Amino acid sequence: MNYLVARNPEPCMDRGGRGRPRRVLVEMWQPAAAGERVPWYVVALRVLVVIVALGFLGVFFYFAFRLTLTPVHDNGQAGGNTDPGKSLRFYMDRPTKEAILQIGGNVILLAPLGVLLPLVWTTLRGPVRLALVSGMLSLAIETVQGTFVMGRAFDVDDVILNVLGVVLAYLLLGRRLSMTLRGR
Repeated sequence: MNYLVARNPEPCMDRGGRGRPRRVLVEMWQPAAAGERVPWYVVALRVLVVIVALGFLGVFFYFAFRLTLTPVHDNGQAGGNTDPGKSLRFYMDRPTKEAILQIGGNVILLAPLGVLLPLVWTTLRGPVRLALVSGMLSLAIETVQGTFVMGRAFDVDDVILNVLGVVLAYLLLGRRLSMTLRGR
């Protein structure tokens, strides 16, 4: 594993060489070479980041599953959709508030995975990897909804919107946060 280590611990001077010495973190942290010791505080910080991210991931899964796998009482009128775009076209013909709620809700539903998964597992960095993992998770949720949950149905558009939300969250925040807190 390639940790970050301080290679240039000498402080640089403020104001053109005068004043109090300060460290320039951007120049100081570079990838560790083979055989170099990793400072304990770097390892401790990364372990703490993973533990906190795992905690948030657990809370996220609890609420996401509770929200998506709770039965809805609509007299069994929920119909499934395996035609991509059919539900989107339906919601575009609905009032704006309802369309935003349905489409935006599906985009936002799994979006935290785009930030949390790369923090926990650095091997999941990248939009394609996250799209595959979140697509499988969303597909599993939709399959369970359509098969076992009363009042809910399978909708392929929900899977597409969930994956879109995860990838957007990764590109907007997750990538930078993962690189900063977990290193390259």
